[in-house]
Amino acid sequence: MTDADEEIAALREPLVAWYRANRRPLPWRSSSDPYAIWVSEVMAQQTRIEVVVPRWERWLHRFPTVDALAGASLDDVLEEWAGLGYYARARNLHAAAREVAASYGGRVPDEPEAVRALPGVGRYTAGAILSFAFGRRAPILDGNVTRLLARLFRVDGDAKRGATRETLWSLAGRFVADGEPGEVNQALMELGALVCTPRNPACPECPLARSCAARRAGDPTRYPAPSRRAKVTAVEQVAVALRRRGKVLLARRPPRGLWGGLLELPTGEPRAGEALDEAARRVAGERTGLVPVAARPSLRFTHVLSHRRVTFHGFVADAPAGRVRLAGYDAHRWARPDEAAALGVSRATARLMAAVANSH
Repeated sequence: MTDADEEIAALREPLVAWYRANRRPLPWRSSSDPYAIWVSEVMAQQTRIEVVVPRWERWLHRFPTVDALAGASLDDVLEEWAGLGYYARARNLHAAAREVAASYGGRVPDEPEAVRALPGVGRYTAGAILSFAFGRRAPILDGNVTRLLARLFRVDGDAKRGATRETLWSLAGRFVADGEPGEVNQALMELGALVCTPRNPACPECPLARSCAARRAGDPTRYPAPSRRAKVTAVEQVAVALRRRGKVLLARRPPRGLWGGLLELPTGEPRAGEALDEAARRVAGERTGLVPVAARPSLRFTHVLSHRRVTFHGFVADAPAGRVRLAGYDAHRWARPDEAAALGVSRATARLMAAVANSH
């Protein structure tokens, strides 16, 4: 056993003892169902836990098993996911469920290679499923664990890339080399979430404080080093609510890329120097085959994504007579403006639809 292994072995007992005394009563922690655990981990990525809990319960009520999810349509899956954002998570979860149903008889596999091969399942999600559901000695490294380990061992460098990332994975692996791996992983995550927070960590409450190299150095918040920020691109979009007999036309994006598989108002970019109302009429015609006589503004707002700052210019127009001919979409439906919350739409589309509903 190396010095690092001995040090981690000494940390494991107080870590787990703290976890047993302080852990939050999250509903999936009392489940041994790998599917339920899998769903919770996918939902918890990029989403606050207090939001995840009721949505996880609702999801399992609607799709209680892998087979139930595999048998659902993508439209139904995205509808249930609406509001959680990062919709690729839902598309991948659906595709993976279909693969589990087809290849493993609806039972989530417990072999690391098989789990990692499922759509959307990366190194972290695989480690969570394998350790929490099957007791495998698989490490995890989410944001909370990354921050905790970087401070404990004073790991320099960009924690999301290269050798620094692999160093952190190695440390996480040593923590689950003994004891109950699922409980150890949960303890690391919980300590990072509740005590070793990004700003103002509660060091006096930490069971590992005496061993924390960053604390001894006097400034734990220096670790991990901030990652390079991706360049944010500004984008302008016009979105047109075409109304006909009290309903609005929604078109569905192909199941890939940003907002893939979701319904939206016909949307496109204005051209340089083009008046926005004329852009709205042009986009409506190009995307749906319906060119309104006029379009009036309804709502303008900016929607910030991780790599884009999208300014939406919403317009309302009466749809002319004629058949819908889609370009860049794969399906459409007419819906009442107040139905958006129950459909598979992005938050941006929900805001635009609410503006249309309020304009009546």
